[in-house]
Amino acid sequence: QVQLVESGGGLVQPGGSLRLSCAASGRVSSMNSMGWYRQAPGKQRDLVALITRGGNTNYADSVKDRFTISRDNAKNTVYLQMNSLKSEDTAVYYCIADTLLGTRSWGQGTQVTVSS
Repeated sequence: QVQLVESGGGLVQPGGSLRLSCAASGRVSSMNSMGWYRQAPGKQRDLVALITRGGNTNYADSVKDRFTISRDNAKNTVYLQMNSLKSEDTAVYYCIADTLLGTRSWGQGTQVTVSS
């Protein structure tokens, strides 16, 4: 079992930036990909970005060129740098970790609100 704790959410004006962090604990040696999903009110939970243990990344089209995912394997932490934020980026952001056994762990979520 992998436990995930997100931090870094908050209120930001359109065009601003935020950096989310997600620290993993527990069976971290079994982790493979880590990433971020988000869910806006009344909408489904969608993939934002994924990063493999080796550093390969995948982004949703809506965040390409604005968001950057990275990870520090020594700290068992994944980050999401979000720039040029828009009101449509407002959502609860969830961290995920996939293990080599095929299981997925979820964090508790952190609220990101983009508003003037």
